[in-house]
Amino acid sequence: MQNKCKHRQLCAAPARHELSLCLCLCRAEDSAMENIVTEKKAEESHRQDSADLLVFILLLTLTILTIWLFKHRRCRFLHETGLAMIYGLLVGVVLRYAIHVPSDMNNVTLSCNVNASPATLLVNVSGKFYEYTLKGEISGSEINDIQDNEMLRKVTFDPEVFFNILLPPIIFHAGYSLKRRHFFRNLGSILAYAFVGTVVSCFIIGLFMYGCVLLMKQIGHLGGDFFFTDCLFFGAIVSATDPVTVLAIFNELQVDADLYALLFGESVLNDAVALVLSSSIVAYQPEGDNTHTFEAMAMLKSFGVFLGVFSGSFALGVATGVVTALISFTFTKLRELPLLETALFFLMSWSTFLLAEACGFTGVVAVLFCGMTQAHYTFNNLSPESQDRTKQLFELLNFLAENFIFSYMGLTLFTFHNHVFNPIFIVGAFLAVFLGRAANIYPLSFLNKITSNFQHMMMFAGLRGAMTFALSIRDTATYARQMMFSTTLLVVFFTVWICGGGTTPMLSCQKIRVGVDSDQENFVSIGPDGVEMRSTKQESAWLFRIWYNFDHNYLKPILTHSGPPLTATLPACCGPLARCLTSPQAYENEGQLKDSDSDLILNDGDISLAYGDITVSTDATGAHTSGTPVGGVAVNSDEALDRELAFSDHELVIRGTRLVLPMDDSEHPLPLDSHRHKNETMSLVS
Repeated sequence: MQNKCKHRQLCAAPARHELSLCLCLCRAEDSAMENIVTEKKAEESHRQDSADLLVFILLLTLTILTIWLFKHRRCRFLHETGLAMIYGLLVGVVLRYAIHVPSDMNNVTLSCNVNASPATLLVNVSGKFYEYTLKGEISGSEINDIQDNEMLRKVTFDPEVFFNILLPPIIFHAGYSLKRRHFFRNLGSILAYAFVGTVVSCFIIGLFMYGCVLLMKQIGHLGGDFFFTDCLFFGAIVSATDPVTVLAIFNELQVDADLYALLFGESVLNDAVALVLSSSIVAYQPEGDNTHTFEAMAMLKSFGVFLGVFSGSFALGVATGVVTALISFTFTKLRELPLLETALFFLMSWSTFLLAEACGFTGVVAVLFCGMTQAHYTFNNLSPESQDRTKQLFELLNFLAENFIFSYMGLTLFTFHNHVFNPIFIVGAFLAVFLGRAANIYPLSFLNKITSNFQHMMMFAGLRGAMTFALSIRDTATYARQMMFSTTLLVVFFTVWICGGGTTPMLSCQKIRVGVDSDQENFVSIGPDGVEMRSTKQESAWLFRIWYNFDHNYLKPILTHSGPPLTATLPACCGPLARCLTSPQAYENEGQLKDSDSDLILNDGDISLAYGDITVSTDATGAHTSGTPVGGVAVNSDEALDRELAFSDHELVIRGTRLVLPMDDSEHPLPLDSHRHKNETMSLVS
């Protein structure tokens, strides 16, 4: 492009210095015009980005208002996640077919023969170098669409936004809000569903989908490479369940606490297992030219990657949680500034995810166990104001992130440019997901003696959601991954709308109790034949018993201000070390306990809280005494813990110095005095 020079007389002068001055002035004018054009483009891009974000904010606002309307009208046939997806679909249709941004005439398509796609491209235009970054491969038929509607490109987020910004608060909130009492009581069943069940589901889906791929090859309906490892990868990502819709309805209806714990615990852990499993499948690389053949050493290597990544992420998450607890335990003056205390807690929690990803581990696993560790230790060291703030903060972030992701799911159905919809693959995927879920639930439920109505409810509640979508959108570069992503969207839509909307009728059909207090033990449910049955196997929890005693006597006194002083639990030879590590608050609180899910042990007849040489107990009259327990911790701690796990209807809740003992006259698991009435309340005078 040539610019006319306004200094023609000067340029026509024969003197050399005058000609040089002319060239300098022309270049200065070109540079000034280029700066104006660049600033104008930057301003237009800023306005476009603001409009795109405004679209999502309006989507969330509309979703929140509709949620209020649904809750006011008590409508449960559609949850807010399904509603957010519908709104996203409508906005996607409008952006795709109703709004067309005029094409930029400066977009030029040039041909260049290179062997690989460079991530950064330097272009020499008339001696000036310009930098361009790779956005991704597109088909030739979509070049005009990309030039015509820039908004569609703008609303397509970088997949790393989901992993680094949206997923951490969702996963952390799951671990931070976990009810540990019900979780640990059903720990064996939850671990079986999360680990064994997810792996079984992955291979069942992978084998079934590989059969569909072979069928598609035979009839000529396959337009690219699709290997067995791709099928296993698809099985791993769709095995991640996310029953957020079902659990929200469960919470609203107050469904049986053990059923809630089984579904919640499985969904929390199997998200992490599915992520690590998919990474292990990607790491499967046999030696030689054909990288998609079976090789035992490569299989063992992938299994080693799975164990290494999961255990490393677990250790990193727990370590970060412990470090945060130590910081809050050491800097006690920080409690005087709740804002700084909450900010530090928030940053340490979020940095766990990023640290794990930077170290080559999995941030989802790390931040999950960090949340559980923070809830168990750090929460006790926070000031009351910070405790409320952290709970509300992560609950808010979880709500916004989940609804944003579900809105974006609906949006991407029309805005994503590389969809591959194959009817055979889609039908096969729905059948495979059903078979994989059945292979996960029914055999393991039979081994764990879960009642049939709970089995059917868990089978029905196997929804796919945020984690499945995030794993599928992370890589859409190949034909196989594009087909997986398109099919995954349809699976998520179906499970959220149909299974999520049918939760209430399914509860009624299976005669599962509702209106139950989640803070109490409710392990008796009505079976399909109308007979009351135990909902879960009452596990021995021997590993948890060992951990409970060690944590109660040593870890909590070191990491928190609650629990017995170390001077009472450590041997006498460790007296100086115990006095150094014990905080003054521990001595002040040795007659009290912080509110916890599993800290209280019931003893025969009386209520006994044992702290080394000091025992605070109550008799039938409500008076409290102090004494020395047998063994220094608790009398018959194994039997007492078994009773606590088995009969937590009679669980104690301590807040300050007030004991609340809810009791049920219809059951007498412990030999308590017969004259105590239901919901009797006793008070301790400190």
